[in-house]
Amino acid sequence: MAVTARALVDGFRAIVGRAHARDDTVFREAAVVDGLVPDLVVAPASSDETAAVVALAAAERQVIVPRGSGMALDQGAPVERVDLVLDLARLDRIVEYNPDDLTVTAEAGVTAAALAATLDKAGQLLPIDPPGGAARTLGGLIATNASGPLRARYGTLRDLLLGVRFVQADGQVTWGGSKVVKSVTGYDVPKLMVGALGTLGVLTELTLRLHARPEVERTSLVLLPDARVVQALVARILDTPLQPNRVEAFDAATAAALGAPASPGIAISFGSVEAAVAEQEAAVTHLARSAGALAITTPPALWPAYDRVWLRDGGATSLTVGSLPARIADTFDALARATAALGHGVRVLVGGCAVVGSFRVLIAGAPTLAVARFIEQVRHGIGAWSGTVIVQGAPREVRGAIDPWGPVPADALALMRAIKATFDPDRRLNPGRFAGGL
Repeated sequence: MAVTARALVDGFRAIVGRAHARDDTVFREAAVVDGLVPDLVVAPASSDETAAVVALAAAERQVIVPRGSGMALDQGAPVERVDLVLDLARLDRIVEYNPDDLTVTAEAGVTAAALAATLDKAGQLLPIDPPGGAARTLGGLIATNASGPLRARYGTLRDLLLGVRFVQADGQVTWGGSKVVKSVTGYDVPKLMVGALGTLGVLTELTLRLHARPEVERTSLVLLPDARVVQALVARILDTPLQPNRVEAFDAATAAALGAPASPGIAISFGSVEAAVAEQEAAVTHLARSAGALAITTPPALWPAYDRVWLRDGGATSLTVGSLPARIADTFDALARATAALGHGVRVLVGGCAVVGSFRVLIAGAPTLAVARFIEQVRHGIGAWSGTVIVQGAPREVRGAIDPWGPVPADALALMRAIKATFDPDRRLNPGRFAGGL
């Protein structure tokens, strides 16, 4: 039997404390998601409190939107409904840190910056560096599968996440991966949670693989005549024993945004002991010279500047374009044609991890329908080699005008639906945000 609204608020307050279950207008409007104002904002401080909140919400048939830093709530399709925003910022403890084993277990509300401050004392790092990533929570980074230039060497969170503790849609606490007490039979749970946008469970605790911070790291910037020369140089680098930390290919507009001459190129960094870095830098200098270019050693400030280039305001759109290293030039050409069709006054930047062919695109100053046409044109242009375009973040109007996920094969969508039905059969967690309206 449904309880009254006041009794429901009192029920949540009994779990998390009066100050952490809010139904006043100011808090509710500050927690708006896709234009929808929640009825409640609840902030638990532990896995047990989170489970109790989710169980009560499930009993009252409420829809939950989990929130970490709130920086990626405009990823995926617009959410269908919001009854309760579950604020996880109070889950901010580092539970267990084993420097000798290169592992850490932390709650989902720990920010990347807070974790880095702890790891830095032991000369270690979690090598995940998406734009603005320092301010984001670990749970949010995993839920959105965020990554940055360091994926060239270290991979993504699918490679670094060892175990998860999460709350299922009915309030049951479940584990998967390392340090398991109870798991979900038949599923690689940690990998399922990466990029699921909180549609399968509410992450509360994470076990992560760490890496040693390099003794020395230096970056070379190579500007080249066009994207085909960029592609050729990337191919030559991949055909060597070089082990770069980052290999970012970018277009002329992105180079200009960094304060460099407006030419496409690559930024490549190496991290190791001094002798190994020097040797690999010399090899890149030789490769660049053979391509008719210079490799310029840049100051460490390049990467913070590169991070800032991709930060967007609320009116801009960020895309992830999945392609191939062997299709860098074709991908850049498709993006350039779509950019030309946008007309004057629109800013488009392109850059990303060249060794896997994953590129970030930032569009600013374009109206909604123009952005939708841009996405459709690029999807058509790179579809010949199974390229993909996903809306990484955009205003609600853009995500309502075009499918943020693009076409999904029928067999893959059927599997996704089956997994969703297993973990959240009543569609209580972020309904509609994921591919296929899941």
